[in-house]
Amino acid sequence: MRTIVVVSVLLVIGCVRIPKNVYPVDHFSLEKYLGRWYEIARLDHSFERGLTRVTADYRLRDDGGVQVLNRGYSEAEKKWKEVQGKAYFVQRPDLGYLKVSFFGPFYGSYIVFDLDRESYRYSLVSGPDKSYFWILARDPSMDDELKNTLIAKAAALGFDTSKLIFVNHQ
Repeated sequence: MRTIVVVSVLLVIGCVRIPKNVYPVDHFSLEKYLGRWYEIARLDHSFERGLTRVTADYRLRDDGGVQVLNRGYSEAEKKWKEVQGKAYFVQRPDLGYLKVSFFGPFYGSYIVFDLDRESYRYSLVSGPDKSYFWILARDPSMDDELKNTLIAKAAALGFDTSKLIFVNHQ
């Protein structure tokens, strides 16, 4: 039994790691980050496959954590899908490094590694490795020049931006 607990703890800890050369933003303000974000682009994963009009809503929880509501439309099924989770800071509340859970005690990394520091209009987010990547924005569309700049930043860090899926919000 003790071995199972140790292995479970190691698996959970391993899921909240930070990929090589990815650094969470410092001087992060949760208050400014709360609210609705639109997914502009992402790397493919089964939990979002085929979804359009994807949004993420972040709200403060009573326990100091963050309530997360991810929502997207499945064209194939002609219905909205959503999942609710919770997130907590891994280290300090002014560091863009959180752990998020949608399934019980299992957490994954949510690392804000680039951000419009002035008005929080866009962010670049990574998971525990470089197969997880999102470009988020406060509006459902983004200027092409800014989008290309953000994609170039991600590519320079080793994310495979050739496989990005650009999210339709129509």
